[in-house]
Amino acid sequence: MKQEQKSLIIDEIAKDLADYAHVYVTDTAGFSVEKVNQLRRACFRKDIKLKVVKNTLLKRAMDQSSVDYSDIYTALKGETSIMLSNTGNAPARLIKDFKMKNNLKKPLLKAAFIEGATYFGNDQLDHLCVIKSREELIGDIVGLLQSPARNVISALQSGGGKLAGIVKTLSEK
Repeated sequence: MKQEQKSLIIDEIAKDLADYAHVYVTDTAGFSVEKVNQLRRACFRKDIKLKVVKNTLLKRAMDQSSVDYSDIYTALKGETSIMLSNTGNAPARLIKDFKMKNNLKKPLLKAAFIEGATYFGNDQLDHLCVIKSREELIGDIVGLLQSPARNVISALQSGGGKLAGIVKTLSEK
């Protein structure tokens, strides 16, 4: 591969890293074309970008990034695929579901970079699946903030009905 081609690929990977907030480094070695296509379709449906990359080109693209990915460099061995997503737990859930549905041991999680934290190893997959996304956390916070207001309003509404019933009962006697 010529240097110009490598530079283009590195720039493309660097652009993808800039466009997505979360990076999963996986191992999909040994997959048949059919299984790779199934995985790509599943990724497409979940808005996850899947790319098979060379480790040295990925490392160079990560070096160009404004984000410090240096912790991930130790995981860049063997065949490497990256899953890029803007939802932190989506790739972990997809990997877990794909492995269960197809009764496979792969794809294996080598490393994940989520919200500035780095996770290593396939054993972290269960933990990554339960991490809430930014949108889920915002929804939880909004729900918690609305809860006291709902309680006050419902208490006032139900209290008003009870009070009117008591006044009516007393007036009838």
